[in-house]
Amino acid sequence: MRLVFAGTPEFARVALQALKEAGFDIALVLTQPDRPAGRGMKLQASPVKAYALEQGWPVAQPRSLRLDGKYPEDAAAAKAALDAANADAMVVAAYGLILPQWVLDTPRLGCFNIHASLLPRWRGAAPIHRAIEAGDAQTGVTIMQMDAGLDTGDMLIAESLSIGDDNTARLHDRLAAMGGRLVVQALRQAESGTLQRTPQPSEGVTYAHKVEKAEARIDWAQPAEAIVRRIRAFDPFPGASGDIDGETVKLWAARADGGPSGAQPGTILAAAPAGIAVAAINSVVTLTELQRPGGKRLPAADFLRGFDIKPGQVFGLPEA
Repeated sequence: MRLVFAGTPEFARVALQALKEAGFDIALVLTQPDRPAGRGMKLQASPVKAYALEQGWPVAQPRSLRLDGKYPEDAAAAKAALDAANADAMVVAAYGLILPQWVLDTPRLGCFNIHASLLPRWRGAAPIHRAIEAGDAQTGVTIMQMDAGLDTGDMLIAESLSIGDDNTARLHDRLAAMGGRLVVQALRQAESGTLQRTPQPSEGVTYAHKVEKAEARIDWAQPAEAIVRRIRAFDPFPGASGDIDGETVKLWAARADGGPSGAQPGTILAAAPAGIAVAAINSVVTLTELQRPGGKRLPAADFLRGFDIKPGQVFGLPEA
């Protein structure tokens, strides 16, 4: 079975490796153009591109796939490459470009998307972050037959897992492995003609909007449970933060403790090796892993050795 693969980050690379190990013929890999990254802001290949080049597969990096869009030359070159690939199917995982109808129609069996949620819940760009932030007990992976809508295509295979106390980094890795396994299963069923399509229900639709850096600053005028979920959801990106004494501190791990403190939200109630207790609405958040600008992520005990936090100090609230 000849495949085209379209994806960019590590989540997609895991799926691409699963397809290789399952013996599929990768005729072409599409991925986002190289982006500046790191302290030197040097151009860096995506994880998918790096892996594809290791395997010796052809790689295309169009800035757009719209033949009538801003980069028609890129789209035309991509179309020529896709036509030449003569693929049976295209697998898409966190690619980052919208696929026009001509792309969806090119492979014989269409385009299969690996989506990290139980559709129709959390359609969109950041399903892992938003599931944790919302307090969902479960999430999963849906393999979907792509159409022109935003994650609206028919469901082919879905599998769930419990979120537990995972942060986004850990849940991402679990879902990436699941996605690679399920897309191999879907393609095997497509080969044998046993794959079943199920339209998505119209009830329960939610959208996982892209996570912005501006969301990182914690609003202490929230319940402790909501604050702790946001800290977990934003690890590793963009990293939750709080401002104290003119310094922005990253907050990487926390727990919800106790009942009402009676203090203004954001007030430091205690600073001990076991954690830094902060007042929230009708509850207390205990911060257990923090990071100063330019420093390392540290347990609270180590962090306090280099940052003198005292009860009565106050984390600032986000501006309205």
